[in-house]
Amino acid sequence: MLTLGLFLFVLLEMSAASTLAEEQDREEEIVANLAGGRVIVHVAKDTIIFAASDQPIEPHAIPPRVVGVDSGHIGVLFGASEWRLPADPKPIRLDRNFQRVSGIQPRDQYAPGEAEPDLELIGTAFLEKLRPLVGELHHKIDFPSDQPIFEVVLIGFAPEDYGPEVWVVEYHMEQEEIATRGEEYWQTNVLRPHFTQLYPPEKHAPHFLVESRYPATLKGPTLEEMIKSNDPRIASVLQNGSFGKVLENLRGGSAQKAPPAESVDFLRAVVPLIAGNSSFVLGTMERERGLEWVVPPAEPVEKAEEDKNRPPGAPTLRHPIKP
Repeated sequence: MLTLGLFLFVLLEMSAASTLAEEQDREEEIVANLAGGRVIVHVAKDTIIFAASDQPIEPHAIPPRVVGVDSGHIGVLFGASEWRLPADPKPIRLDRNFQRVSGIQPRDQYAPGEAEPDLELIGTAFLEKLRPLVGELHHKIDFPSDQPIFEVVLIGFAPEDYGPEVWVVEYHMEQEEIATRGEEYWQTNVLRPHFTQLYPPEKHAPHFLVESRYPATLKGPTLEEMIKSNDPRIASVLQNGSFGKVLENLRGGSAQKAPPAESVDFLRAVVPLIAGNSSFVLGTMERERGLEWVVPPAEPVEKAEEDKNRPPGAPTLRHPIKP
């Protein structure tokens, strides 16, 4: 049995006929490394500020990684975002070589758990990268059924003037035992992605910080809760007079009106107190300027090529966001 705290691994072929066969099996083991942690998003006036911090959930875990998915969005990757074969020293990383699919068609309506056509295509692109990897798991995996094996937090701007948005895209897997020659053999499939919109809030609802965690069971208060409770762990930042306007907006449910420069400085000051010894990244996004790093990752982030096939006036189902 495999647990969340250990590598997901499985032997692709099992045979005890000879030592040679056993060695061949070991060479064909596939390993999935899980990234755990959280993302904090502050949508201030004209600027999105985001932070992603590492919280390892297994030995030798990888950190959450950021990938550019199109000209207006980045994705923060959690869960099984890196896979390894012992015979190949180069890992298979889902944040590498991401190519956006073009030629979307708008839908008349969509159900809960679905997203706009352009975001659906982003979700499908990750699905196609993940599917052959998950398909090589042929032993029963002891993994929580309600926990996605892979998760993307999408952050960015909707097309035209429809405002900032944050989505969580979850990929769950299912297994079915297949009858073989007396040996255990499971068929593993990854399901289509499920979309949950975290931002913008409902019309007339207050605007607060947005936070997402993987796995969802990670303990500890959110930054929003720490601010409202005057948590002593971030007291030095809360008592800093230069952040008075930002804190007023955050506490009052008008985060979207907070001054952007002070908001960046606020998160730059508070995130290290939350992350402790864990690594973190901090960046900003503006519609015209795109992604800019305040605290960059150790590795450069690959940018997806802009979808040049999408006409400027292409229809969208999104509703304009009013300040």
